Amino acid sequence: MARTSFFAALMVATTLAAPALADTFTLTSPDIAEGQQLRSDFVFQGFGCEGGNVAPTLAWTGAPEGTESFAVTVYDPDAPTGSGWWHWFAFNIPADVTELPGGGSVNGVQLSNDYGAQGFGGACPPPGKVHRYEFTVHALGTTLEIDNSVSNALAGFMVNANSLASSTITAVYNR
Repeated sequence: MARTSFFAALMVATTLAAPALADTFTLTSPDIAEGQQLRSDFVFQGFGCEGGNVAPTLAWTGAPEGTESFAVTVYDPDAPTGSGWWHWFAFNIPADVTELPGGGSVNGVQLSNDYGAQGFGGACPPPGKVHRYEFTVHALGTTLEIDNSVSNALAGFMVNANSLASSTITAVYNR
């Protein structure tokens, strides 16, 4: 096979193997908005913070063809830990679910957040700097064969390896 034919075939095979991303896959919420300060409802109760510690309502539309499950994460990349802070990690949410009602009820698997409790843990950054809270939904091409004993890092690897599309709302909070 000629060199150009080999590379052309490789490019075609790579293009065909790549997941089709859904430009219309969109996360929305009546409770949070891009770049806006989180309400006290979504702030942790403890560690010097006084909030409701409930998850906002999240809804999504436009999942790509082949979606078999969803994962929802809330992550603070600005936490002064060297590795951010996981506020929520849920996966194996059935493909027919398109909304998580406020409060954090999930039909799926939830991991322990970085506060050490399963489910949602609200914002509670150190005083001063504004922190970003990335609320993300991933459409997955499979259900993950892991349970709630794995780390957020391992689950994150599995989600990213199987994500067909994702959508994020980044809210902020400071105190």
